[in-house]
Amino acid sequence: MTNEITGKTKLLGVIGHPVEHSLSPVMHNAAIAQLGLDYIYLPFPIKPENLEIAIAGFAAIDVVGFSVTIPHKQTILPLLSEITPIAQAIGAVNTVSRQNHRWVGTNTDIEGFIAPLQTTYKQDWSQKTAVILGNGGAARAVVAGCHQLGFAKIHVVGRNMHKLQEFRNSWGNSPLAESLQVHTWDTLIKLIPQANLLVNTTPIGMYPKINESPLSVEEITNLASGAIAYDLIYIPKPTQFLQQAQSQGAIAIDGLEMLVQQGVAALKIWLQSETLPVEVMRQALQNHLGLR
Repeated sequence: MTNEITGKTKLLGVIGHPVEHSLSPVMHNAAIAQLGLDYIYLPFPIKPENLEIAIAGFAAIDVVGFSVTIPHKQTILPLLSEITPIAQAIGAVNTVSRQNHRWVGTNTDIEGFIAPLQTTYKQDWSQKTAVILGNGGAARAVVAGCHQLGFAKIHVVGRNMHKLQEFRNSWGNSPLAESLQVHTWDTLIKLIPQANLLVNTTPIGMYPKINESPLSVEEITNLASGAIAYDLIYIPKPTQFLQQAQSQGAIAIDGLEMLVQQGVAALKIWLQSETLPVEVMRQALQNHLGLR
């Protein structure tokens, strides 16, 4: 972001409702400033009933691209000219770009999720088992990410068997479906000892309910030492779930790196650039959250 915003400043942003809490402007504007570009990234609170007219307005004022958060990740699909195969598979869009006067939607959550598993904790996942807590939209990106990494078995755990079966069936006859199984919560005692990767995609434990965990003490004690516990939540840091897992000797990953890496992937699309100041984005978030 340059010091002066003018009529030539290009617009990026994030849409959601509510969206005031979004940390995306913090990291994206830090990157833009570091690169010395004449862009600004703004939060746009858009009510569900105003989504269609807002997207038309964005086209009218030449918005370069925008992030999409709750509750628009699925409802925006029919308003886009093109949806990438990965976003179609997940059934949700989190990043939209303007290309040849058309809106193109994709999903960078997979890239964000798998980034630390491909770098810091890189290993051969082909004989490994993933256990995923929750079967909502975030779980879809995690399942797709685990498949991309090559996990032999992917277990999704939820409260409602009807919704779990819908989740399972939504992947159709894709190669991913062969490794995917769904279970109700009461099977966790048997599943957790098998987990090489245990992922929390539920909001349980998120601020302000920081003393809650999706797992009981009894359930978490079955987690193998050396397994990876991954919580998509990044406030508080660490969550109760990750504290429990670490006490069992597990490796803990929180959602902050996923937030950074999905943002990096989006910015690459909007700016058409492969070289971005990732550490600047990470540091901006850590400073904002008072983590350093």
